[in-house]
Parts: sequence; C-alpha cells; structure tokens
Amino acid sequence: MSPLSLQIETIESQPFGENSYLAYLAGSKECVVVDPGMEPDLILEQLDANALNLAGILITHAHGDHIAGIPSMKARFPAAPVYIGREEAPKLGDPWANLSAPFGMPITLPPADVLLDDGETFEVAGMTFEVATIPGHSSGHIVFIWRGPERAIVFGGDVLFNGSIGRTDFPGGSFEALAKGIREKLYTLPDDTLILSGHGPETTVGQEKRTNPYVRAK
Repeated sequence: MSPLSLQIETIESQPFGENSYLAYLAGSKECVVVDPGMEPDLILEQLDANALNLAGILITHAHGDHIAGIPSMKARFPAAPVYIGREEAPKLGDPWANLSAPFGMPITLPPADVLLDDGETFEVAGMTFEVATIPGHSSGHIVFIWRGPERAIVFGGDVLFNGSIGRTDFPGGSFEALAKGIREKLYTLPDDTLILSGHGPETTVGQEKRTNPYVRAK
C-alpha cells in the first residue's frame, strides 16, 4: 500500500473502527503516529515490532476516538510533542467538546505542545507536512499533506472517506464548510493523491472527484 519512500502502518481501533497511522521514511527509525485511538496497545505493539522511536503525535481533530491514545503514547515517549490545529486545541481538555463525555467515556487531556495554522509546514521525523484546515466535521479540523517523490499522501481524519464524508451533525458542524474545504483543498491536489481516512479504506482524490455522492468536483 505504501510508496517505497514512506512506510505506513494502519492500526484500527475499536469500538468506532478508527484508523490510526504510523508513518516513517524507509530506513529511518523515527516515526509519527496520526490520531492514536482507543486501543493504544496495538499502536505500541507496532512501534515495538518495527523498533521505532515516536518523534511526534499528529492530531487531525480532537474527537475522543482520535485522541484517546495520547496518554499512552506520552507515557512511553514523553519527548514526543502533540501537534494539533490551533482552533481545535481547546477541545483536548473539554470532554464535552471532544465528544467523549456524550459517549460515556470522558477524556480530559493536557494542552498540546505545538499549535498549527492553515498553510503552515513543519518537519518531524525527517518528513515535511503541510497543514490544511478543513472545518465542517469538527470546527478546527486539519489534514496533513506529505508530498513524496512518488505521490502525495493526505492523512485526512474525518473529512473525506472512500465514497463518503465526515458527519456534519455534531455541534459546530457544517456541510457547506466541509464541502467547500474538500473542493478547495483536497480536490485541487493531483488525482493520484492517496487519502488515508480516519475510518474505512483508503481512496484517492481522483476517485472521490469522480464518484463521491456527497461532494463532486465542480
């Protein structure tokens, strides 16, 4: 599944079928984890199996199923900073805002280490990521774009799925904002760009532009 230069491990966490991702450059032992979910031991097992050091924890949005594993990651790798969008960051410490309390699993976390803004780039574990803010599912949702020599890869959280999109019926949700962000910030990427979503199988920009029933390219 992964291009040769970027190695990616997908770990699905229950009970919400949330996808966490480990990403690292071929030959490197420094990695990032994107959206550590509710079964962090599975992520730690993959880190150990590949003898990887966690250099950063990347959060697309602060809903409970995407942040529950942060304490376990920090316990094992205390130096690994948590990266999150600036507008999304306050939800980490509010179990109602991060939707964990309404599901009966309240999560209250310390502040993030690094706050990111739309259009920013940053480097971690030898990888350079671009930040794009796409609200609509969550008010401060961001995606991480890695532009590799083979193709671009988007760690997209709950924005765009294979044949679907993120829910917009949560507090602060907006279908109009989500559709606008998808069209302006994802559908403008090359068609072969790989989308790694927070739930379900991978897809590509081109496939969703042609077939997504909710947001078609104009």
